[in-house]
Amino acid sequence: MKLKDYLLLALVSLAGSFAFGVIALSRGERIGALWILIAAFCIYFIGYRFYSYFIAYKVFEINDQNITPAHRYYNKLDYVPTNRWVLFGHHFASISGAGPLVGPVLAAQMGYLPGTLWILIGAVLAGCVQDMVILIISMRKGGRSLGSIVREELGNMGGIVSLIVIYTILTILLAVLALVVVKALAQSPWGTFSVFMTIPIAILMGVYMWHIKPGAVIQASVFGVVALLLSLYVGRIIALNPSTAKFFTLSEPQLAVALMIYGFFASVLPVWLLLAPRDYLSTFLKLGTVLFIAFGVLAVNPEIKMPAITHFALTGSGPVVKGDLFPFLFITIACGAVSGFHSLISSGTSPKLIDKESHVRLVGYGSMIGESLVAIMAMIAAVSMDPGIYFAINSPAAEIGKTVFSAAQKISSWGFYITPQELENLAHMVEEKSILSRTGGAPAFAIGMALIFAQITGNALLAFWYHFAILFEAVFILTTIDAGTRVGRYILQDLLGTFSSYFRNYGNLKVNLLTSLLTVASWGYFLYAGVIDPYGGIKTLWPLFGIANQLLATLALTVATVYLVNSGKAKYMWVTGLPALVVSINTITAGLQKVFHPDKDIGFLAHAQWLSEKLKQGVLPSSIPSTEVAQRVIWGDYLNAGLASLYIVLVSLIILNSVYVMFKRVKYREVPV
Repeated sequence: MKLKDYLLLALVSLAGSFAFGVIALSRGERIGALWILIAAFCIYFIGYRFYSYFIAYKVFEINDQNITPAHRYYNKLDYVPTNRWVLFGHHFASISGAGPLVGPVLAAQMGYLPGTLWILIGAVLAGCVQDMVILIISMRKGGRSLGSIVREELGNMGGIVSLIVIYTILTILLAVLALVVVKALAQSPWGTFSVFMTIPIAILMGVYMWHIKPGAVIQASVFGVVALLLSLYVGRIIALNPSTAKFFTLSEPQLAVALMIYGFFASVLPVWLLLAPRDYLSTFLKLGTVLFIAFGVLAVNPEIKMPAITHFALTGSGPVVKGDLFPFLFITIACGAVSGFHSLISSGTSPKLIDKESHVRLVGYGSMIGESLVAIMAMIAAVSMDPGIYFAINSPAAEIGKTVFSAAQKISSWGFYITPQELENLAHMVEEKSILSRTGGAPAFAIGMALIFAQITGNALLAFWYHFAILFEAVFILTTIDAGTRVGRYILQDLLGTFSSYFRNYGNLKVNLLTSLLTVASWGYFLYAGVIDPYGGIKTLWPLFGIANQLLATLALTVATVYLVNSGKAKYMWVTGLPALVVSINTITAGLQKVFHPDKDIGFLAHAQWLSEKLKQGVLPSSIPSTEVAQRVIWGDYLNAGLASLYIVLVSLIILNSVYVMFKRVKYREVPV
């Protein structure tokens, strides 16, 4: 580095350290959310400008003279050289799902400090590193999937096991994300119309950028942004008119079917026609809204009202998330810090679209910084609202009751004073019947975001900002479904390709149709079953979401470390090895606790035993309406315990195999077959 680089690094480090000091050491003093934003921008700048450069050019020796898979295997379907900003939009939109919006909101019950530190440090040293490194490795291996990379680095058996683990976990993740979209868009004509319109807009953009005027990204972008804003405006008009609203007012089962149809076509159509331009278009709304929130924070500097660390972080008895700060904070906040799902995109669609090797920094590291910024905005939205309101929204009815009076009394007893009138007034201002027990994180984010904007525009627009935020969340999450389905198709082809070479050809239309159909059917079954049955389908497997996602991150970081060792770069294995160690300890500990913890609110087996005793006594809890439902919930607990244990064992075996392979490589200088 030159002298000016050292001076820049020192200056930004000093500013970031001061901001970190303010948010970490303040106890009882009034501090504004602006300090969190300053700390975030400083650490993001250092990470991207210096650390990502070191990894790309020092560790992996990035060189634009190397031919990327997009050029080597160009087929107009999956392998297509893509403008780096369009690819950034696709990658960012594909990795940014529900996690960075809801995880930080739920973790805010532990205080603003633990979650903020994990988001920033975890992203720069683990999440961004994983995304970029896996992207580079996959690019160097012809755009291969993560499972295929594992097979090459660890052997056929490890590869097959990994492919099965990855595919089944991806099925769970896609079904969960799809359910969140269904819940957000159900009976919402404004949201449904606006989301639907992104499809024809994206197709027009794709045809224009790739065929009518190749490379004309700016013109297509201007058209896309104007058309998107117009669709948002028209969607509001349609929603207010009963005669038009009925055409876009869909039930949950209807939306589930529509998502499956869309996922299928997004998987089989050429990537330039729908998937890439639609994700690029969605990025304008995603990042535009996030930057608008950041502008709002800069303008009003909302006060952080949540304590730095609450007593729930120390006792593990919080009403929102059960469990101790370690390890459950690191499972609750996955996307935004480090997420295994990202490794599937980095070894799925994106490496097949890279035009030049130097673009990996923007696409891999930069996109993850963008998602981490989303998580920071979600954290600010949660901790800048009154804690009493936060707990009223996010606590289940079993904890606070079903009336504003019982809720206010219970929450005040926790030390967060709130009145029934305040709860009723806020519900009225956002045009909702009640804000009580709107669990899941998304409603709390929407209200927190609306409260920040209302400080600029006034309370008269509070309801508008709230409903806009709900729409934003639906659009935000949907983009993970299309890319995830296409990645699932790749993984299934790799898995079937181990038994028959017929399935290895990504350009074979019959194979694409078959594997896309099977992938959609896999996650679609769990989605539809969960939509029509409140105790079935993906709702049974929902508790596995966080554990499964972070086990994927463990797997990705571990195989990246093996790749470095096998490539003769063992001296740099700490780049991915240390994050792999931290994530594996957190995740395996959390997984074991979810299975064996004696507290029924945490452990699957403990909950099954507790409910079985209640069933024998003939006294069912209020949340269980019948004996049949109780038996199904018990079965779900045992199923979750079994799957969690199986995933932990399989990933642990892959870790042990990886250590063995690296030991042989370093000690005997052997390269595994």
